[in-house]
Amino acid sequence: MTLGVGVIGVGMIGQDHIRRLTHVLSGARVAAVTDVDLDRARTVADDLPRATLHATGQDLIADPDVDAVVVTSWGPTHEEYVLACIEAGKQVFCEKPLATTEEACARIVDAEVAAGRRMVMVGFMRRYDEQYRAMKQVVSSGEIGLPLLMHAAHRNPSVPPHFTSDMIINDSTVHDIDVARWMFDDEIAAITVFKPRVSSKAAAGFNDPLLVLLEMTSGVLVDIEAMVNAGFGYDIRGEVVCEDGTVELSESAGALVKSAGQVSGRVPGHWRERFVRAFDTEFQAWIDAVTAGGTTGPSAWDGYAATVGCETGLAALHSGGRVPVVLRQRPDLYKEPTP
Repeated sequence: MTLGVGVIGVGMIGQDHIRRLTHVLSGARVAAVTDVDLDRARTVADDLPRATLHATGQDLIADPDVDAVVVTSWGPTHEEYVLACIEAGKQVFCEKPLATTEEACARIVDAEVAAGRRMVMVGFMRRYDEQYRAMKQVVSSGEIGLPLLMHAAHRNPSVPPHFTSDMIINDSTVHDIDVARWMFDDEIAAITVFKPRVSSKAAAGFNDPLLVLLEMTSGVLVDIEAMVNAGFGYDIRGEVVCEDGTVELSESAGALVKSAGQVSGRVPGHWRERFVRAFDTEFQAWIDAVTAGGTTGPSAWDGYAATVGCETGLAALHSGGRVPVVLRQRPDLYKEPTP
């Protein structure tokens, strides 16, 4: 069976996923596309064999040739399309955020629970990165004792002029929020955001970097350095400190060269370079699971918890204090940890 996939939103990330589905992965084809910019969607559709152009996301979801849907449209539209997919009984891969508010995410969770089965996968691709998976395997095995602390860093070389301090939480730190929950199979109890000295590269009124402290319910502390004007590259760090040792991500994307008294290695220049394999692995896992009649990966509950974490982080950023994370009761549908 070849899975017919409809893609809602054909901007940069949507086109990257279309390339992936068309030229890299197996078991799927792009059957339909749509975008708020129909001219752009038409151009994309013209390059895809047997792909149908639809005027709206609702039309695409209703297309009988579309077996499953990828949502890569503007964040505030995610709720509408994900709910429509659940109602239509079609599996949906939704790029983060699942939705932009706690209330919207809760409505998606309620709809999925009412349907009685998982139908939503959220695009937290770091769970599919080889380095993160290796780190989690060590932590989960207990071979270096109980985890005590995690240090993380998310450094972008630069960001567009419209980027704000709030977006550091919603667009950058959101990945670390999800990783922390997944790494320790635990929820976040409280968040505090500290504002260090502001970088001279930051625009006026822009707090960059930020230091975000997550308190997990188990007592593990996770500190996240979020810096979006680092200049030198796209630098992702992670280290878990346990009772009997530590485990960390490699700092280099390739080989380390030692010569003439110096050490050199490559720093990725863009998020796509750093996580391209993780995106490929993530999507292949989704295709295989949907073809087999189910889904996998980060769930609607994970999307809900990440959005609540971001809203709490924003409250901490603006208040300057420690803010508890308040989650609803987790439905039985999501009791088992997701991959």
